[in-house]
Amino acid sequence: MFALWYLTFAVDEIRKQDTMVDAAVLAKLEEGYAKLAASDSKSLLKKYLTKEVFDNLKNKVTPTFKSTLLDVIQSGLENHDSGVGIYAPDAEAYTVFADLFDPIIEDYHGGFKKTDKHPASTFGDVSTFGNVDPTNEYVISTRVRCGRSMQGYPFNPCLTEAQYKEMEGKVSSTLSGLEGELKGKFYPLTGMEKAVQQQLIDDHFLFKEGDRFLQAANACRFWPSGRGIYHNDAKTFLVWCNEEDHLRIISMQQGGDLGQIYKRLVTAVNEIEKRVPFSHDDRLGFLTFCPTNLGTTIRASVHIKVPKLASNKAKLEEVAAKYNLQVRGTRGEHTEAEGGVYDISNKRRMGLTEFEAVKEMYDGITELIKLEKSL
Repeated sequence: MFALWYLTFAVDEIRKQDTMVDAAVLAKLEEGYAKLAASDSKSLLKKYLTKEVFDNLKNKVTPTFKSTLLDVIQSGLENHDSGVGIYAPDAEAYTVFADLFDPIIEDYHGGFKKTDKHPASTFGDVSTFGNVDPTNEYVISTRVRCGRSMQGYPFNPCLTEAQYKEMEGKVSSTLSGLEGELKGKFYPLTGMEKAVQQQLIDDHFLFKEGDRFLQAANACRFWPSGRGIYHNDAKTFLVWCNEEDHLRIISMQQGGDLGQIYKRLVTAVNEIEKRVPFSHDDRLGFLTFCPTNLGTTIRASVHIKVPKLASNKAKLEEVAAKYNLQVRGTRGEHTEAEGGVYDISNKRRMGLTEFEAVKEMYDGITELIKLEKSL
């Protein structure tokens, strides 16, 4: 009888230790929180991490990978100039730390409430979209990308080096099986020849080790192990393996033929999913490392030259807002428009289907071109 009691007691103690947050982690959390609270940070983390929420979450861990609140918020604690400031170390973090994730998701994704449910994945009729700029006067290039996570693996901070390598092997063999216009080659970052590296840099395909925000989130461990790049022969289809997300799937080309570009992406995603199951949540849609990139995870963008509208930024922003578009400088966020060239994309990723997300961009760009012509 005593033996049975002792065994039960021992198991309970092990379980307790397994779900307890380490004293050093708690101390780091308390110190980081105090500094953030006293700062003038404009991050969504600071906005929603109240003392009550902090105290409620600081002792919690995710069931499978034992991720703590520190894993979730350490990037925002170190970088007070973050826009958002949190990442999900694993898929379960979205549920365990929902008191923090839910209001941030609602704020960023334009009112996607914790009672809302992301619709089922629908790419729609890919032949609906045509060329937004058939005369090639305005659109320089078009790109549609999405992020995917592989089922059964955590996100970057919790991955072991062995898992990184295992994933790279699965991705490489999956992509090597692609046919037709998707057929190409996989280039591992480990042991990459200088000539290959230079070519990928010249093509603007090569990604670098993460910035300080990703570094602080522990997203760059074991670099460059398990990282790689695939592109097709025509260089219009690209996959990044284990950069910020497990998979970044990208379709792109010069000009404005959104229909062709979208169709290529949809074909690729469907082909890859047959071999590699993706991490998906009934409420949040496709799950990735960053809460800004959930739901459809789709970003459809153009580099577009609108010099007349560029001189009337208020009008440009007004039309963009009407169609839920995001206007960035030529080289992306926090950059200037060089020669009236903007990077314009759909802003909404949650609460609508993939087709609807791309259609917002298609309709908005069509309207902007019409307006530019009329000025």
